Amino acid sequence: QVQLVESGGGLVQAGGSLRLSCAASGRTVSTYTMGWFRQAPGKEREFVAHISRSGGVTYYAVAVKGRFTISRDNAKNTVALQINSLKPEDTAVYYCAAGYSSSFYANRYGYQYWGQGTQVTVSS
Repeated sequence: QVQLVESGGGLVQAGGSLRLSCAASGRTVSTYTMGWFRQAPGKEREFVAHISRSGGVTYYAVAVKGRFTISRDNAKNTVALQINSLKPEDTAVYYCAAGYSSSFYANRYGYQYWGQGTQVTVSS
């Protein structure tokens, strides 16, 4: 199975940018479809972005489309989430996830492996 470790979170002012990274080990990341989810305090974990195995197909939540970009480098076994124009409502723990299909890309149960998360805090 694959192990996922996120990094790149931090405290940033509204309007700023961050680049989150997810490093995979144990198995090659090209085996999996990949997603990013986030969970704010007191809220359920929600879908943010998804990328197919090849990287040729991506999906985004409406709230982040146009501001977030998901990408993957299968040679380096990493997946990234570029976050621009950050808003206070983007504050959450961001999780990287790996799955076997894009059929349920927006559903947390469509992913079998999860990282521990990285905190993103946006100040107004």
